[in-house]
Amino acid sequence: MSIAKILLVDDEAPFVDTMIKRLTKRNMDVLPAYSGDESLEKLRENKRVEVVVLDVKMPGMDGIETLKEIKKQYPLVEVIMLTGHATVESAIEGMKLGAFDYLMKPSDIDLLVEKVTEAAAKKRRHEEKIIEAQMRKITTRGR
Repeated sequence: MSIAKILLVDDEAPFVDTMIKRLTKRNMDVLPAYSGDESLEKLRENKRVEVVVLDVKMPGMDGIETLKEIKKQYPLVEVIMLTGHATVESAIEGMKLGAFDYLMKPSDIDLLVEKVTEAAAKKRRHEEKIIEAQMRKITTRGR
């Protein structure tokens, strides 16, 4: 069984290809997307995505805009921001908007795997709490 279902979003195809190989070797299930718009399409098609690894600097819809849309449409999906152009402002903005974490590019693969695993676990805990709350609601309704 794979550790987590990941959507990797970056406009640099060679980076995406390399990261997919490295993450797949670590038992991760990775889907590629090369733009913010494509990432939203992939999320619509793949309800099992738990974590989005998202580049901040992309042409068109940038990482911050994409993060806002992901959090609006898929609030439980965790997002890890990646950037090669780290600015404190974008890191702070990303965290305020609900990013799980923020890593420098190129990031250490073991650190990225650790963050993805933590983010997937957080999403699963949230889903479990929602299911428990729904079950309590159902079981107390008849009393």
